[in-house]
Amino acid sequence: MRIIDLSSPVDASGWEPDPVNHRVMTPAEGAAHCASEMREHFGLEISPADFPGGEFLNNDFLELSTHTGTHVDAPAHYGSKAEYGDGRPRTIDELPLDWFHRPGVVLDLTHLPSGAVDAAEIDKALARIGYRPQPLDIVLLHTGADERSGTLEYFTRFAGLDESATDYLLDLGIRVIGTDAFSLDAPFTHIVEEYQRTGDQKVLWPAHMAGRRREFCQIERLAGLGSLPRPFGFTVSALPVKVKGAGAGWARAVALVED
Repeated sequence: MRIIDLSSPVDASGWEPDPVNHRVMTPAEGAAHCASEMREHFGLEISPADFPGGEFLNNDFLELSTHTGTHVDAPAHYGSKAEYGDGRPRTIDELPLDWFHRPGVVLDLTHLPSGAVDAAEIDKALARIGYRPQPLDIVLLHTGADERSGTLEYFTRFAGLDESATDYLLDLGIRVIGTDAFSLDAPFTHIVEEYQRTGDQKVLWPAHMAGRRREFCQIERLAGLGSLPRPFGFTVSALPVKVKGAGAGWARAVALVED
């Protein structure tokens, strides 16, 4: 079995709308920090020079959004109220893990221009590969946007789903939809321009707003979908980090492919 990495990194050197702050504590600084902690909290005296080589352990401190890098959006991300169940959308720590370890199917949308993709295009993509997704399959959208990761263009040039395309997949019983783009919706610039042109609120992030009506999750900012050897017949594993009460959680998404 091959394990194919489908994740984009958390990279403080790349462009992000919410910049990532990554501070590294070196092993030498770790020795000084440990000595200080032992003294302050436990009343024990140890010198940084006592550590082998004058070093202890390094550490990394990050300030970032849960939507940085590959991550899973929970229903709570879409709004404070839901039109299903008891009306309270679930947070990332409350979701069933078996949603995120399922058979996968990847749809090639790389030929489409930046903007919104409708249900007809999703139907064509499925017809091209001759596969009908089963309930709880994980559908992955290969837009090619990951090639621009780390640049401003990554956030403004990609294909995303409109309301009809999102509902098309949810009608099949899909509960997790993934994309290699920044968002499951069309780019923010496209959405705002459409709203200014039409004045119709339905064009405002329809793929996300569908989550207020129907419970589902998105895996955003995937990578390497073009490296999958076939469009289906593999397993996707994208278990989200258990951030209590959060609307999203980072994930190390992989494809498990049996040779």
